[in-house]
Amino acid sequence: MSNVLSTGTSALLAFQRALATVSHNVANIKTDGYSRQKVDFATRNPTDVGYGDVGNGTKITDIRRVADQLAISRLLDSNGELARLQQLSGMADRVDALFSDTATGVTGVWSNFFDSIGGLSANASGAADRRNVLDSANTLVTRFKQLTSNLDSLNSEVNNGLLSAATEVNRLASEIAQINGAIGSNAAAAAPDLLDRRDQLISQLVGFTGGTAVIQDGGAMNVYSAGGHALVVGTTASQITTTTDPYRPERLQLAIKTQGMTVTLDSNAMGGQIGGLMEFRDTVLTPAQAELGRIAVGMALQFNEAHAEGMDMYGEMGVDFFNLAPPKITGHNGNTGGATLTASYGDTAALDGQNLLLKFNGTNWEANRADTGTNVPMTGTGTTADPFVVNGVQFVVNGTPAANDRFLLQPTAAATTGLSVAITDPSRIAAANPVKAAASVSNTGTGVLGKMDVLDSSDPALLNPANITFVDANQYTIDGAGPFPYTPGQTISANGWSMVLDGKPAAGDSFTVGKTAAGSSDNGNASRLAGVEDVKAFNSGTVTLNGALGGLTTQVGSAARAADYSLQAQRVINDNAKASRDSVSGVNLDEEAADMLRLQQAYQAASQLISTADNMFQTILRAVG
Repeated sequence: MSNVLSTGTSALLAFQRALATVSHNVANIKTDGYSRQKVDFATRNPTDVGYGDVGNGTKITDIRRVADQLAISRLLDSNGELARLQQLSGMADRVDALFSDTATGVTGVWSNFFDSIGGLSANASGAADRRNVLDSANTLVTRFKQLTSNLDSLNSEVNNGLLSAATEVNRLASEIAQINGAIGSNAAAAAPDLLDRRDQLISQLVGFTGGTAVIQDGGAMNVYSAGGHALVVGTTASQITTTTDPYRPERLQLAIKTQGMTVTLDSNAMGGQIGGLMEFRDTVLTPAQAELGRIAVGMALQFNEAHAEGMDMYGEMGVDFFNLAPPKITGHNGNTGGATLTASYGDTAALDGQNLLLKFNGTNWEANRADTGTNVPMTGTGTTADPFVVNGVQFVVNGTPAANDRFLLQPTAAATTGLSVAITDPSRIAAANPVKAAASVSNTGTGVLGKMDVLDSSDPALLNPANITFVDANQYTIDGAGPFPYTPGQTISANGWSMVLDGKPAAGDSFTVGKTAAGSSDNGNASRLAGVEDVKAFNSGTVTLNGALGGLTTQVGSAARAADYSLQAQRVINDNAKASRDSVSGVNLDEEAADMLRLQQAYQAASQLISTADNMFQTILRAVG
């Protein structure tokens, strides 16, 4: 009788606890990272009653979680990559929107500015047209600055993202290390919910840093970043911190504190959200800032060059139309020498906007690309008379450098900060050619004046009067010098100007060239200014300014689309990894309902056993009573 009661009681307790586990599974069906738990039963040790062994019922040997560590590892890897691409794609889309939206992009105001120059060429003396040019120029400069400010704001967001991510990484790593300590050396005996909690924390940590987790002997979990840096080893957690860039204090870098050392991490050391932020800054934001600056530099230099070839309403040669800051050179905060570097722009056809690291090796200077480390050839000696020339920038070394002193050259990234319109008086716009040609009224040939152009606005004799006299149809003199051979349509040049005659002059025909008078309505230089956007200023003279502007919009858009395509593909991979994990560890309501029904019936049967034992006991009591 007691055996029946003991057996029924063991079954009742076991089935009660199994029902509680089923209830726990159902209650956590929506809990992220929860792994279904399963109860393992075993028979209790039997009792020897002399004629044989009599069973003593059942017991629960284990409540374990149903998990496939390989599937969990695959999901961890996938989650880290998904977080990286979500961050990269989201930020790249915002840059794309800045450049493609007419309210924030440069293209619209760029076109308006050059359209205003075209209007000036149609009415070079018009006060309203001249004012429109200045207004459009100021609008263009403002848009360049606004766009640069928006890009700088994105850089600040990256900094803030790194700061908050570092805080979260440290919190998660510390908690994982604590759980490792709580689990001890026997993960098999650890509570399933504690193991799930650790996996969930690791998933969140990998979402910030990328990487993977590795189980140690005994069950502790080590976590490593995408670059292989240890974040958690057993019960020890590393600390992530931020440091300022040694060249650009406005940018933060990540560093890891481990084993008493602080190691600065490069952009490839982290995946996840942090890796997405750093990759966005390196591959989307920085190139966009550099190219936007390159376009501003090219436009300002080419426009200034063309403007200097004209004459304003006061009869003066054109001055710089745009102000432009020089290339930015910043010394490393660890430099020990006394050298300073002064840079200026050279040939825009060689200007590529790539940031360069300039290093003095103790004997010579060398230049390397900041992003790839590739060596870039330089010419010159670094003196004022013979400056170093590299990628369209020239710089002079002042003072004495020490070995291993380093400088960051940003040719165009900060160019728009110093961009402004240099003139405020509309009459100072040099729309006229500085010299004009006239034909003598006594000419008898068919030669007529064609195109007049300025070859060298710095020629001191440019504005001097000149007389061209034809000895005959095939020869001419200039101020008595010559004669020079002539063929119809040939360009005649002197004193920094050139002209073309259409038709065939006769002997004795003469033409004069002289300074354009003040207040002239001549539009010769305005037409030249209107064509600046089509000047092939970049890439060794193969890309126009307008083409470079369109290329920048395409470059940013392509980066955003590539990130989005990768994100879509990774979502599919992540969904498959999650489905694989859930197929093993996920809670299935149909299965849990079947288990609950089965256990409920077993529980009722065990209750009936106890009731039967009670009846047997009562029968005996009545018999002896």
